[in-house]
Amino acid sequence: MTNINKPIVNRVAQSGIITLNLEDYYQTGERLVFDLKDYLFMKLILKERDFRKALKEHDWTQYQDKFVAITCTADAIIPVWAYMLVSSYLQPFAKEIVQGDLPALESILFYKALSKIQPADFQDKRVVIKGCGDLPVSPYAYAEITRLLKPVVKSLMYGEPCSTVPIYKKPRVKK
Repeated sequence: MTNINKPIVNRVAQSGIITLNLEDYYQTGERLVFDLKDYLFMKLILKERDFRKALKEHDWTQYQDKFVAITCTADAIIPVWAYMLVSSYLQPFAKEIVQGDLPALESILFYKALSKIQPADFQDKRVVIKGCGDLPVSPYAYAEITRLLKPVVKSLMYGEPCSTVPIYKKPRVKK
C-alpha cells in the first residue's frame, strides 16, 4: 500500500552532487582554417619570396575576432617560420591562433577555458560532468576536466545526475 500523502523527495537534488557543464566553457565564435597548401608552388614547395608577397596582399581583416587554425593539408614539408609568419599577420585580427586543424583549435580553446577552474573548489565533492548538449564539446575537454578533478574529488561521473556513468571513486581509507 502506498502513501499518497507522502511528499515527493528529489533525492538527486539532496545528494550534494555538483553538475559541471562543459558547454559553459565553450567559446562561441566563428572558426576558420588558414591552409598553407594554397600558397605552395606545384602543391609541394613553399617559395619564400612568393609566399611573403601573397601574405602582404592577403585581406587579413576577414579574420577579425575569429578563431583561426593554421595548417597545411597538402603532403608537403613546411618550414616552421611559415607558421610564424602567418601568425604574425593574423595576430592583430584573430581572437585566437593555433597551429593545427580545427580539432586542435577546439582542444586549445577548451584548455585555456578549463585552466581557469580551481580544482580545490571541488575538494571531496561528488561531481557529474554533464553529457549531451547543444554545443560541440571536444572529447579533449572531457579528458582534461578528468585530469584536473580526479586528484581532488570524492567521485567523478559522466552523464546526468539521475543516470550517470562512474568514472572515478576515491578509495575509502581503512581505519
